Amino acid sequence: MSWNKIIECVPNFSEGRDLEKIDQIVAPFRINAGVKLLDYSNDEDHNRLVVTLVGEPEALYEAIVEAVGVAIRLIDLNQHTGQHLRMGAVDVIPFIPIKNTSMEEAIELSKKVAAKVAEIYHLPVFLYEKSATASHRENLASVRKGEFEGMAEKIKLPEWQPDFGPAERHPTAGAVAIGARMPLVAYNINLSTDNLEIATKIAKNIRHINGGLRYVKAMGVELKERNITQVSINMTDYTHTALYRAFELVRIEARRYGVTIVGSEIIGLVPMEALIDTASYYLGLENFSMQQVLEARIME
Repeated sequence: MSWNKIIECVPNFSEGRDLEKIDQIVAPFRINAGVKLLDYSNDEDHNRLVVTLVGEPEALYEAIVEAVGVAIRLIDLNQHTGQHLRMGAVDVIPFIPIKNTSMEEAIELSKKVAAKVAEIYHLPVFLYEKSATASHRENLASVRKGEFEGMAEKIKLPEWQPDFGPAERHPTAGAVAIGARMPLVAYNINLSTDNLEIATKIAKNIRHINGGLRYVKAMGVELKERNITQVSINMTDYTHTALYRAFELVRIEARRYGVTIVGSEIIGLVPMEALIDTASYYLGLENFSMQQVLEARIME
């Protein structure tokens, strides 16, 4: 890629089961010359699609706006069920500055996309994270609270008027949160129990809002097909709270219930530094740096 400016976008769509619909949602990211589709993964239990793409700001803007339109046409949240919290057919659209771009430019792009999807799709939009217009809107969990079903009444409250679009829930597509943020790592830890209450208690104890790790959001999820549960985690700043800290704290909390960790997974893409930091911890490497990673040096 010979692009001068690169911004990453990780839109989340509320469809993880219908492969034909998923292909249609992802299609706009395949055909635009200024956008590169890096990864997409769907989860049937969560009933959610997470897409990772990078691109030049203008090309990214056009592709995202088109994909939002496809998702609104295909997804009806009145018929949607799944383990993951959701308030919209397109639930969240974060922009992350990567190369020759600043957080301010990512914020500007988020507002441009927000204005456009509100205008042409009559979709209510909340700006969140770095783009938020008020402190109580920064946290995605606060914006999403009540989900699609509760948004019909929530959006009428003065403090929850949308930043763009009509002050009423879209009848089938709900609402969307759009903003700019740091790179996020979606990291899930699987437990040797089918008791959702245990997973939920562990998630509550490790997340920041309840006194846990500073840059951790978490919830308990049931994986019915595997007959286990999961602590589903968003690491909102891996440079300050490492993956291994979340892993070890979950292990400590699980021990009180006689439960063990049976595995973990990363959804979507992850910065190399996040994995190197964790590998360095478990291997006990002394004075190790990213400059010693072969691939990192090659890409300089």
